[in-house]
Amino acid sequence: MASSIKTTKSIFLLSSLLILFTISYAHNITEILSSDPNLSQFSSYLSQTKLDDEINSRQTITVLALDNAAMSSLTSNNSLSVIKNLLSLHVLLDYYDPKKLHSIQNGTVLTTTLYQTTGSATSQEGSVNITDLKGGTVGFGSGVPGSKLESTYTKSVKQIPYNISVLEISDPIIAPSLMNSSSSDANITAVLEKAGCKTFASLISSSGVLKMYQNQMEKGITIFAPTDEAFKAKGVPDLSKLNNAEIVSLLQFHALTSYAPIGTLKSKKGSLTTLASGAGKYDLTTKTAGDSVTLHTGVDSSRVAGTLLDSTPVIIYSVDNVLLPVELFGVAPSPAPIESPASSPSPAPTKSPASSPSPASTESPASAPTEESPEGSPSPSESPESAADDTGKNGGDQRTVPALFVAGFVGVISLVL
Repeated sequence: MASSIKTTKSIFLLSSLLILFTISYAHNITEILSSDPNLSQFSSYLSQTKLDDEINSRQTITVLALDNAAMSSLTSNNSLSVIKNLLSLHVLLDYYDPKKLHSIQNGTVLTTTLYQTTGSATSQEGSVNITDLKGGTVGFGSGVPGSKLESTYTKSVKQIPYNISVLEISDPIIAPSLMNSSSSDANITAVLEKAGCKTFASLISSSGVLKMYQNQMEKGITIFAPTDEAFKAKGVPDLSKLNNAEIVSLLQFHALTSYAPIGTLKSKKGSLTTLASGAGKYDLTTKTAGDSVTLHTGVDSSRVAGTLLDSTPVIIYSVDNVLLPVELFGVAPSPAPIESPASSPSPAPTKSPASSPSPASTESPASAPTEESPEGSPSPSESPESAADDTGKNGGDQRTVPALFVAGFVGVISLVL
């Protein structure tokens, strides 16, 4: 009887462990911050700058939140682009909870922030200095040498070990050079030409689409600029055969009607609305694999290669291929169906001089091997949506239970057995 009870308990614990392996952990930073009204401005600006999408798409992250009074000092007289860069310094790419803050090795550490990932940081601008000042006080400051620790730890807001930690600090972390960030009136053609997208720059200028881009900038715009090599690639249609209206539609297809940094593209579900969109036409879709984002048009696809300019609410990416809309170039042809071996006529048996083959030695069509699907392709029961998108809701990654939980369960099972 006792043995039966132990076996039942073991099965229950093992089942629980297997269930935990399938749980999807996701976080939503704005939901977390909504529990404290005094953090409402901080939450609002994370949404306006789309930093919330970037935070939600990452794991093992710490957000240093500012109360409304501290946010007022940061947002006063600063453009949205500058505010985004400064807030990026308040997102650490590591997990820090109150216990870890007070047990920093050697008492001080430089930790990387989200601003470092923009590629614009120089001389430790993308780092934050965390120092345990003892007596229960922890200081924060810019990682730039000589910077003061002008902010201190105030309180814990929320922790999901070891996924996300939200801590409140007293004052903004400031890197002075970030106060002079470029504004949204940046010269689009200058940015494109410098990045090797001269053909695209010339086309939007000569067609009048540049003016359309500029008119959209205040509301928010995302531009996908093909490189000069992309226009020379094999398979690119002869654009000289398009009339002016078609050229305009093609170039409008390379811009979204909103500001969409990489975190937003990674977490986007459904179609993206372009400047050419109307009645459900001229839309783009995305597929994410890790940090890589691929745009799909229905005719071709292109990887988002890099960020040329990120000046909220304007962002310009370089892309590997010219984006060809279905409305102008038609749907990509489907591959010819592969004839099943079962439907192919069997070759006539070759007679041996000694004897004829017996009926049992002739392979019937039904026993012919079936053609296997390519390795890594989705099973027939898997929907295209589930195969194309492996991210969780709100941009949260699908992630398994930390090893700490696994070790704990294994230990309990061992004790029971």
